[in-house]
Order: sequence, then structure tokens, then C-alpha cells
Amino acid sequence: MEIKKLKFRKDSIQKSRLYVQIAFALLCIWIGIEMYLFIGFLESGGSGTFYQRPPGVDGFLPIGSLMSTFLFIKTGFIHNAHPAGVFIFLGIFLVSLLFGKSFCSWLCPVGFLSEILGDLGEKLFGRKIKIPKFLDYPLRSLKYLLLVFFLYSIFVAMSDTAIRVFLDSDYNKVADIKMYYFFADISRFSLIVLAILFFLSIPFRGFWCRYLCPYGAFLGIASLLSPNKIQRNAQSCTDCGLCTKVCPSNIKVHKLKTVISDECTSCLTCVDVCPVKDTLSLNTLVVKKKFNKKYLAAAIVGIFMLVTGIGIITGKWQSNISKEEYLYHQPLLPTYGHPTDSKGLKELDEKEKEVR
Repeated sequence: MEIKKLKFRKDSIQKSRLYVQIAFALLCIWIGIEMYLFIGFLESGGSGTFYQRPPGVDGFLPIGSLMSTFLFIKTGFIHNAHPAGVFIFLGIFLVSLLFGKSFCSWLCPVGFLSEILGDLGEKLFGRKIKIPKFLDYPLRSLKYLLLVFFLYSIFVAMSDTAIRVFLDSDYNKVADIKMYYFFADISRFSLIVLAILFFLSIPFRGFWCRYLCPYGAFLGIASLLSPNKIQRNAQSCTDCGLCTKVCPSNIKVHKLKTVISDECTSCLTCVDVCPVKDTLSLNTLVVKKKFNKKYLAAAIVGIFMLVTGIGIITGKWQSNISKEEYLYHQPLLPTYGHPTDSKGLKELDEKEKEVR
């Protein structure tokens, strides 16, 4: 049976998931617009209309957010350059810890775009195209290799002092602005790479997410500890295989009793397409009870908003970098190299010795 002919159950939550995805995609677009207006103020040298820097942009600085979160866990200190990133990271992590890698299929704008491209590919080719197993497994390891590299660079190669020095650096203070210019004035090479990833995601659903996203790899590992997992009732299962056919992560759901996979994103597409009621369901393994899927959207969004809301209420959301300091850094941006280059490492080492 072709995927395009499949129909979801009447109690499907896929519309709710779509609405949540659209809402968060629009939120990211709004953050982008606010950042554009803020950059315009900086480029005017302060003579133009002032627009507040959007704290939500910190969510697009995953490495800095991870470093800040690590420092917070060890010292209880939230670095004031990009504090919102800590709460965004913790919110994403907690959601994934409780409901699997749900951030990827419910909140992530890149995941949403990947779904759109994947749906387009299935309409163009009339079926789901899979990369052969002998290539799929080694390609899937790439995102874990990237994750290991980043974790090693932060937690092993850098001391607590070095992390603090990095977070205090001018480069980190303007990392959001550097990121903006990366996309606003993108190089030909970067544009080609993004275009390749874009077009590969059409025939191969979720190419970036499945093979290259280190963030997804981290959340996938966290999801293995999740108490809420999809389970299959073997007695009522008809072995129609529809759940496996529609799974965007290519998990063989119809052969499993409990879906324990770092690739499962808790999208519940398999649950909503199953023709036999209660054969597939999201269950809380700790108390051995069914989790009512109609509350899943509220739970995911609620947990994320609760954690980020704590950051807002406690006054740890806005960066303490003043507009005057941003105006000072703006013309100096080209001179701020990444601390991992040879010059940056030398400067980082010297500043670390000074702090000690």
C-alpha cells in the first residue's frame, strides 16, 4: 500500500502536531525579524530606531548554550552573555527526557522543514526512498562522531576556567551577530553545502536530522531514558505493517513490543495510522499506564514554556550586554576570530593563565 493512500484515525493528533510546528516556526521567524531590526540599529551606529535584541536567538547557539549549562550545573552560575540559551537548552532536554526525541518532531523548525521536504519527495517519487542499510548505519554514526567531538572539546579539552574565559570573550558576546551575518552574507561554499542538504532531504526524508545533526544525537541518547514509549499489543496486531511504512525514522514498529530507539521522535504517526484501536499506544512504563495522546501537545509545549518561563520570571533571560557595548563591538566584528583557531587558542590560553 502506498503511503499517500493511508488515512489517519479520527482521534489522530497529527493536526495538533502540525499547529504546534507552525506556531514555533512562526516564533522563530519573528525572532529573526527582531534580530534583523536590532542589527539594523547597530549598523546605523546608534542613530536609527532602537529595537531590543531578542533573547530567543540564544536558542540558535547550541554550543555556547551547552557550555553555559555545563558551567551552571557545576557552579550554579548562569553566564550573563546569553542566559536564555541555558533555559532553552534545559527545556529541550527535559522534553526529550520525558517524551523521547519529541523536540525534533514537535518544536524544531529544521525538523518541520525536513518533514515538508520529505512529504514533497514522497509526492514526487510516489514512495518513500530509503538509503541502503550498508550506507545507512555508517552515515547515522556521523552525527554521533560530531557529538563526541563537541563534547570532548568542551568537557575534556577545556577546564572550567577555560570555559568561563571563552564565555567572557568578545567572540562569545557577539556570537549571535556573527551567526546572523553568516546567513545574511553567506559564502558560496556554505550556500552550496546548504543547497545540497536541502535537496538531499527531498528524496531522503530528514537527511540532516538522521545523519548529521549532533543536537539530535544528544537528544536521541537522552530519549532512551524516557519513561514514555510507544508499545505494541501483539495480540490485537494484524501485522499489516502500516506503522512501519509511515514511520519517518524507518523503525520497524510492527516487529517490536516496545519502541526503544534513539531515532524515535514521538511523532505518533504510527499510532495514528494503526487500524486497530489500542494496538499501538504511548505508555508510561514506570506506572504501566497509557498516556492519553491528546494531552501530548500540551505536555510538550507546557514543559518547554515552563522552563523558559522560569528564566523570564527570575530575570535570567535578557543578556546584560548593553546596546552601547554592542555598538562598540559592531565595527570590530571582523577582528573577532573563533577561539578554536591557532590565534584564538593562544589568546584563550593566556587569558586562562591570567584568571588562574
